[in-house]
Amino acid sequence: MAESPSDDASADSSGTSVADAPGAPTTKFDRDTAVWREAQSGTGTVFGAEVAPDWRAGRGPHGGYLAAMLLRALLDAVADTDRAPRSLTIHYARAPEPGPVRISTAIERHGRSLSTLSARMQQDGELIAIVLAAFSRPWGGPEISDVQMPDVEPADASREGIKLIERGGPEFAHHIVLQPRMEGSVFAEGEQPMQIRGWIGLAEPRPIDALSLAFFSDALIPAPYMRMSEPAAVPTVDLTVHFRGRLRPAADADPHELCLAQTTTELIHDGFFIEDGLIWAADGTLLAHSRQLAIVIPSSSR
Repeated sequence: MAESPSDDASADSSGTSVADAPGAPTTKFDRDTAVWREAQSGTGTVFGAEVAPDWRAGRGPHGGYLAAMLLRALLDAVADTDRAPRSLTIHYARAPEPGPVRISTAIERHGRSLSTLSARMQQDGELIAIVLAAFSRPWGGPEISDVQMPDVEPADASREGIKLIERGGPEFAHHIVLQPRMEGSVFAEGEQPMQIRGWIGLAEPRPIDALSLAFFSDALIPAPYMRMSEPAAVPTVDLTVHFRGRLRPAADADPHELCLAQTTTELIHDGFFIEDGLIWAADGTLLAHSRQLAIVIPSSSR
């Protein structure tokens, strides 16, 4: 976490770059999702952040990238490592431009075990996103799961993946490793399921945590592409991520590990579709559920 910057959003109050500060994040993902405290009053905290220019996905910054940035601010606002993120819901009002943004967080209720928070991201006085989130300690209860990880070929340890950029993929694809494990192919138009599956990770190795899971929840190829003939813009209207599995501490985690992510769509109507997602660790532990509402905007409509 960086201190409040002066004139440069990438520097702390002493003029030292965030990347060079003691204990500062070491990966591009961490640097580009960094936030810093600007003001605090009661249960509210205002953070500054800088939207980097190279995480774009078509019409604006990638929604998962913004989700990670917003979650980072909320984690700092909770300031309790025993209260893990359990639910994150974001409504995207408009796409920000690269540059400074302000994130205002509020602890709406702080119970004995569960905290409910809200947040708003703004740029130049315009609303970018509005957020609700829940953080909680573990609760006692039965451990039951009927969710099975698909039986797919394991991740390639070389961390080599398809080159989405060379296939016309969005700019943020520079920052990910994607090894597809789905049936069929995109833009085939046939009667194949609208389902995308693959091993995914950040190109710069980094332990899996809630921040990267928020990003991965929106990082696969859009599932409707399985039934379409050409790419389209698919901006997210809202995104919910439920964090499920308990993650290993960063010190014990393998930064090279990839997750298996899967997204499924069953209906496109009036230009809208819902995409349901699941993310597993390599050992089969379910790490996250996600659901988003998005819009399909064909090239001819842009």
